[in-house]
Amino acid sequence: AAAGVAVGGVLMVVVQAPSLWRQLRRPYRPGPGAASASAGSPDRTLQTAIIWTVLLFALCRQSQVLIERFLASSLPAGAISHLNYAQKVAQMPMALSLMICTVTFPVVARALAKGETERARERVERDIVLAGCVVLLGAAAVVAAAPPLIELLFQRGAFTARDTAATASVMRVYAFGLLGHTLVGALARAHFSVARTTWIPLYAMFVGVVATAGIGFLTVGTWGVHGIAAANATGICVTALLLLRGMGPRTVPIRTRALAGQLGRLLVAAGCAAVLGALCAQRVAHPALAVLASFTVVTVSFVLIGLLLRAQPWPSALRTVSRKLRHVR
Repeated sequence: AAAGVAVGGVLMVVVQAPSLWRQLRRPYRPGPGAASASAGSPDRTLQTAIIWTVLLFALCRQSQVLIERFLASSLPAGAISHLNYAQKVAQMPMALSLMICTVTFPVVARALAKGETERARERVERDIVLAGCVVLLGAAAVVAAAPPLIELLFQRGAFTARDTAATASVMRVYAFGLLGHTLVGALARAHFSVARTTWIPLYAMFVGVVATAGIGFLTVGTWGVHGIAAANATGICVTALLLLRGMGPRTVPIRTRALAGQLGRLLVAAGCAAVLGALCAQRVAHPALAVLASFTVVTVSFVLIGLLLRAQPWPSALRTVSRKLRHVR
């Protein structure tokens, strides 16, 4: 498995290397009015400072994993494995949702560079709602189908039914922080898209890490690995709230109240869908069929309840589809 990961990483570099080589060989042509940036120029200093803020933020965020593993090291054998498996499976919806923000990050940066604040604000708000929609749908599916999903993926060999139950319960707790993880990724990109040094993401992440460490230290003795998962969810949600609070005129002035209302409606839809999906999964014996049935119920109910609550992006998506159909006719 380790060799496969290493080979996969090398192949990813090999696939991207030709494009990078072509970009490096292309001569640099500064635009009209662009000044050459010397080693000590203010522009070069600003670029270096921005890079350092991003690197320190990423380092602080990764330290959360080390803290969780350190706390779990005092637990009985198998606890770290349960936590690892639960996080790897639960993080899939988060990874899918953050692809949206990663792709549109240059659009936001260019809009801010041109002074088009309104365009950048609309883009960031749309991305956050869409990413929240994806991650909440995935979180609802993960919570609903946790036991059969873990059984289908891992229950073989030394991984027993007891391990399945423990991993599934931890994954359900961890899933409560998925929206926070997605918001941190999306809001941090919005902060870093501004062409100035900002320490807000680093400060917010540091407070979240301290909250994770403190809550984990207080709860690991009583709740074990579930306390660590709850600390992770709480800490990352604290970071997300601080980043949202830090969005203002110096970054991207998003409409916090309207955005919270849209995410709240999606959260209600996801909660109802998770309950319906869990009830469906309990009535199917075979794990593969249980996962399929649960995912189907979660998806359909999430969409329908979202439409009932007029939660974005469903109304706008329906309007887009309707316009396309009228155009085809």
